[in-house]
Amino acid sequence: GIVVLGLNRSHAKNALNKNLLKMMSKAVDALKSDKKVRTVIFRSEVPGIFCAGADLKERAKMHSSEVSSFVSKARATINEMANLPVPTIAAIDGTALGGGLELALACDIRVAASSAKMGLVETKLAIIPGAGGTQRLPRTIGVSLAKELIFSARIVDGEEAKSIGLISHVVEQNEAGDAAYRRALALAREFLPQGPVAMRVAKLAINQGMEVDLVTGLAIEEACYAQTIPTKDRIEGLLAFKEKRPPRYKGE
Repeated sequence: GIVVLGLNRSHAKNALNKNLLKMMSKAVDALKSDKKVRTVIFRSEVPGIFCAGADLKERAKMHSSEVSSFVSKARATINEMANLPVPTIAAIDGTALGGGLELALACDIRVAASSAKMGLVETKLAIIPGAGGTQRLPRTIGVSLAKELIFSARIVDGEEAKSIGLISHVVEQNEAGDAAYRRALALAREFLPQGPVAMRVAKLAINQGMEVDLVTGLAIEEACYAQTIPTKDRIEGLLAFKEKRPPRYKGE
């Protein structure tokens, strides 16, 4: 039930180019309707790097109209990731800058090694984050602090990222260089025993509720809760509780 999507463009530090975005979009699209998928982990296969952001060498060769199209594609791909119906975890074992951090911000949960480096550094290039960073960072760490980090293009390590709420868990890096991935995997395994339909509906309720007032949010929760009542999973959950055994959910 755990799917791991690993970035592996080592020669370019996993920089996002047209081809990588196309591959990511295709992979995410395949996961949308796969009922066997319970949790998705985004990680890097390249030691010391999560994602260095947009491929600036490729961008330098683009016409201005191509740049706009590329940024739109990056934004759309990252939005597709954010809209996956199952829990998503970003395992940040290395540097995540610009679009790399925007990718991580689109995930439900972020885990990082203490040595990892993170930042939205676009203002150094006289541009702004264009794949969701100006919207998702304030929603994650608060408006004032998000402005400070974007205005300064500051890079923070895992410890500081944890202290400001940018990530949920910080771990000491191990010799293999995959400590964040291992922690993400442990989290994903905590999610696995739960009712699949309930997990999807819970994510939907939280995501939609965060964008509205409390009264509307409670109405969204009520509507989402109603979706779990007729499921076979709910019947199995109650039966398992009664029989004092682990439930055997099928995602129905």
